[in-house]
Amino acid sequence: MKQDLFQAPDYYNIDDLLTDEHKMVRDAAREWVKREVSPIIEEAAQEAKFPKGIIKGLAEIGAFGPYIPEEYGGAGLDQISYGLIMQEIERGDSGVRSTASVQSSLVMYPIFKYGNEEQRKKYLPKLASGEWMGCFGLTEPDHGSNPGGMTTNIKDKGDHYLLNGAKLWISNSPFADVAVVWAKDENDRIQGLIVERGMDGFSTPETHNKWSLRASATGELIFDNVKVPKENLLPNKSGLGAPLGCLDSARYGIAWGTIGAAMDCYDTALRYAKERTQFGQPIAGFQLQQKKLAEMITEITKAQLLAWRLGVLRNEGRATSAQISMAKRNNVAMALNVAREARQVLGAMGITGEYSIMRHMMNLESVITYEGTHDIHLLITGMDITGISAFK
Repeated sequence: MKQDLFQAPDYYNIDDLLTDEHKMVRDAAREWVKREVSPIIEEAAQEAKFPKGIIKGLAEIGAFGPYIPEEYGGAGLDQISYGLIMQEIERGDSGVRSTASVQSSLVMYPIFKYGNEEQRKKYLPKLASGEWMGCFGLTEPDHGSNPGGMTTNIKDKGDHYLLNGAKLWISNSPFADVAVVWAKDENDRIQGLIVERGMDGFSTPETHNKWSLRASATGELIFDNVKVPKENLLPNKSGLGAPLGCLDSARYGIAWGTIGAAMDCYDTALRYAKERTQFGQPIAGFQLQQKKLAEMITEITKAQLLAWRLGVLRNEGRATSAQISMAKRNNVAMALNVAREARQVLGAMGITGEYSIMRHMMNLESVITYEGTHDIHLLITGMDITGISAFK
């Protein structure tokens, strides 16, 4: 197995902005990724299999619900710690970070924020420990960027709800024990429900033949007259704002996570450029290669500062959805551009599984689409600065 030689770039001494706890949390995640993810991830991606053996380790480094209070099994950390954990995990692989992001921001967060005390005590500790895994059902086959158009629905049947519909492109669905599902009630109001594996009529077929996120399990959620107990309704928030609040948390994690993928590509390209010789000298000595590397570290540094400032605003409860949207869009696009430039530095070697770059590049093609596409996030910023909605 190839040794993980990663050294994190910090061109602007951003470590000086972090607390000792931040650095301790980050370093623990970094060492775990080097030890447990890097040695197996290329093979997992080649075989298109999610490495379930890492679930316990993800829980141990606090990747599941890091900001959930300790009384419910979380680590009780702040938003910057959460971001740093996502950064380190995605440095390993975007698909592994997706698994952690879904568990934290799209399953544990809505149960904690929108659920009642009974639901928190029943689900959160087992989700935090990784004993139970969860998924998030919002996107539908015909409703991606327009989630408000969903057709999945519930009907009140007295002591239970009858759930019908389907969700698509759902991370973790093939093995999830619980699903936080969004559906319209008889008044066309969006409600959140906790659906458990084993309920009659509930199935989770896996999506195959992916070129991206190959080390992540993706699937569907199918609801065919599923009887969901009334006590599984999330009572404290309804309407489209409820799932969008979850997406804010997930998008924030992505803004940090993709920095990790970019760091890994840059670090790989820098090391390769110093070692690879052509025309009698290392290719790092040629102007065009230095241009690529200099632009990479510049964009990574800008993204680090953007994510850190957003984390401060999140800790203070002042970050807006539009600010989170901007960071998600910018940092994913940055990471994808860094991956493409880094691949060119490596030449033909850049497409092989001996290096992580092509895997990161393929993964980021999904990340730039999910949790709001690049173009949708541009329109969110546009609406925020003009006051005029372009969603027609």
